[in-house]
Amino acid sequence: MKSTRRIISAAMALILLVSSALTFASCKKDDGKYTIGIIQLVTHDALDAATQGFKDALIEEFGEENLTFDYQNAAGSADTCGTIANTLVSKNVDLIMANATSALQAAANATIKIPILGTSITDYATALDIKDWNGTVGGNISGTSDLAPLSEQAKMIKEMFPDAKNVGILFCSAEPNSQYQSNVIKAELEGMGLTVSEFKFTDTNDVSAVTQAAAAASDVIYIPTDNTAASCTETIYGAMTGKKTPIVAGEEGICKGCGVATLSISYYDLGYATGKMAAKILRGEAKVGEMPVEFASATTKKYNPTICAELGITPPEGYVAIVTEEAAE
Repeated sequence: MKSTRRIISAAMALILLVSSALTFASCKKDDGKYTIGIIQLVTHDALDAATQGFKDALIEEFGEENLTFDYQNAAGSADTCGTIANTLVSKNVDLIMANATSALQAAANATIKIPILGTSITDYATALDIKDWNGTVGGNISGTSDLAPLSEQAKMIKEMFPDAKNVGILFCSAEPNSQYQSNVIKAELEGMGLTVSEFKFTDTNDVSAVTQAAAAASDVIYIPTDNTAASCTETIYGAMTGKKTPIVAGEEGICKGCGVATLSISYYDLGYATGKMAAKILRGEAKVGEMPVEFASATTKKYNPTICAELGITPPEGYVAIVTEEAAE
């Protein structure tokens, strides 16, 4: 009897293993129609552009008539990301695109079978608590990273503000990838002889107060690719009014709203690359767990002409102007 049970258990384990492998290997469907779940953490320019690029790439690959996008926005709530992820899993969508770290974490917790592609993720090892990171997540997850070289961003701060002595790093304490960026760029700036302090807000409610404290204590402020900050640029700009403390941002959307300069990537292109990865998975041309995380192919130094003019800042040569509403008028 025990022998029979062992045989049945071994057979069931083999079936589950094969089933799991087949799930990861291919999502190809006979009718060529796919339902794609999209979890976007919050509305702001960068994430919106990544979602649009992702959708455009898939539409080019399969035709709009063959795709159903189940897009859901969590309005900045990690808990809502979890609810959305579970809903998409219950619908048995063919693939989930998770836009931002909280969205990726929620999707990863919700399923080990449905392929998941992250985008706008700074560091996958930090987001998913991966030890011995080798560039590939494995399992049912891969995606793209929005990390522009932090060493280059540190050099840009020094280049634009050579007389600065104190740098404040402003970010949300609830976003682990923002803490990761702060750790890296803090070490880079301290290596240049600068004094660096962190200023953390817990959510949107204390953004203004923490920004004012950062402005009072700093010669220049750095904001990483932080989703809460990106959704609160008007508040940050308002808190900075009259302070004359310039902000260097980790991405263009934040810079456009409250900063003077950024080392920018194209979030649309990043989302588009994620869509191309999705097409390979859906066609069965690639296994998601074997796909290395991809990075933006190019960065550009940009400046905000409106806020630079307000603060009397002339950017160095080689910086490209960001088109703002004020500049366009």
